[in-house]
Amino acid sequence: MTSGRSGPEEARRVAGLVAAQEKALALFAEVEARGLVVPGAGEREVSDRIRDLANDMFGTTKHWHKRIIRSGPNTLLPYQDNPPDLIIGEDDVAFADFGPIFEEFEADFGRTYVFGDDPDKHRLLSDLPRVFDAGRAAFAADPDITGGQLYAEVERLAGEAGWEIGIWHAGHLVGEFPHEKNDGEKAESYITPGNDTPLRRTDRAGRTCHWILELHFVDRARGFGGFYEQLLDLA
Repeated sequence: MTSGRSGPEEARRVAGLVAAQEKALALFAEVEARGLVVPGAGEREVSDRIRDLANDMFGTTKHWHKRIIRSGPNTLLPYQDNPPDLIIGEDDVAFADFGPIFEEFEADFGRTYVFGDDPDKHRLLSDLPRVFDAGRAAFAADPDITGGQLYAEVERLAGEAGWEIGIWHAGHLVGEFPHEKNDGEKAESYITPGNDTPLRRTDRAGRTCHWILELHFVDRARGFGGFYEQLLDLA
């Protein structure tokens, strides 16, 4: 295990990342209060509503990755896909994946919404935060846990609950915008089977690595998936 720089600069980074997530939590609490993710609305329409709300609440005009609202069969697809816009249905599942930048710090935040009474969709809705908490507990319990080991634990937990991981990783580095440039090797920047380095380490600039835990669970037979994402190690 490698510890990073301490002192005022690291304290500023931690405070910035935690504050960014707190703003994302407040944003999506307001999204829910206003019912912005709702049957009958298009995915792009909902995405634009959330973008405008973030600007109204926080003056946020930049996002470090594309804004995603997906519903129905689109919830099965990985981040890099760009499926056609769908209308959210009355008996549907939808998820949001947003990466607003607050000051110079990235937030990365995802939540799932279920409409109707489908018991499997509601089970997914409850399993996502439960597995997130279990993954965070596994991280906390092992000071030397690697990206590959945490991915394997998340995969095990998902499988026990009847879900498949829908993407090739279960999280990534987060920090000053843009986090993709914080580390050299791609695998080392992700919670993924190819990462055999400890998550508690420093990046190439000597800064402590901080992580997002990202869960995309799918049921391909039933044709839907869900998403849950936020800070792993700070809040």
